Amino acid sequence: MARVEPALGFQKYWPLVLIAIVISKLKLLSTNRMAVGKNKRLSKAGKKGGKKKVVDPFTRKEWYNVKAPALFMHRDIGQTCVNRTQGTKIASEGLKGRVYEVSLGDLNNDEADFRKFRLICEYVQGDTCLTNFHGMNFTRDKLCSLVKKWQTLIEAFADVKTTDGYFLRLFCIGFTRRQPEQQKKTCYAQHSQIRAIHVKMVEIMTKEVSNSDLKGVVKKLIPDSIGKDIEKACERIYPLHDVYIRKVKVLKTPKFEMSRLMEMHGLSGKKADEEDVGTFVDRPEGYDPPVLDSV
Repeated sequence: MARVEPALGFQKYWPLVLIAIVISKLKLLSTNRMAVGKNKRLSKAGKKGGKKKVVDPFTRKEWYNVKAPALFMHRDIGQTCVNRTQGTKIASEGLKGRVYEVSLGDLNNDEADFRKFRLICEYVQGDTCLTNFHGMNFTRDKLCSLVKKWQTLIEAFADVKTTDGYFLRLFCIGFTRRQPEQQKKTCYAQHSQIRAIHVKMVEIMTKEVSNSDLKGVVKKLIPDSIGKDIEKACERIYPLHDVYIRKVKVLKTPKFEMSRLMEMHGLSGKKADEEDVGTFVDRPEGYDPPVLDSV
């Protein structure tokens, strides 16, 4: 069998082909090394981020005591925190307007109470936040426990203005009860009776609040004397039980007065910016004060 000799042209370019193959392998190897190696830019950014310290945000806070008005037995509610004064951001300004919801049981040391009072911070005196009344509500479990079968639920609300300019919205709730010696298990009121009770509720709420200032209204809300008056007045229309002022909203407040807030907290009624001029002392005519030998 005859031997086939390679073409002379292929032998001529064979070294160049080998060189091209070697160069391509070297390029592939260099790219693999770059992928496996470290990226200098990323490593620098990682080092910079690793040096950053985690600062506790509470190191920049300061604590203030929250005080309830003098109408309650237990006045120290707790503490609240705010960022320290820095530049134009004043710490006391950040506290004004904060609303705190406190149980009346904690304020009057009564575990059986089911009302929640909302108190708003109006002024910061040193490290103490002086609060004022900002609303009232029932606890959810108490409100759900009142609603039962075989009775009529009657609700009413009234928008009333106090003598010192506070605009309040009061919500009243009541339930019909069985009359004495009644055999029937249901005690549903007629529509005319419900309307008459509704009118009576609005009338008594308006009368009690419009003739009192905010301090007097809060004094009536703590023992719920308004609900007892409504229950007594509606006895002739239809017997009621569990009559309460279940919610109070403060819709509008008058211009802030320091003397009014100090009166709520049982402090002096003198305004903070009022100058102390002292008292007049009657001296006889031609009186000269004694000269002291030493001071």
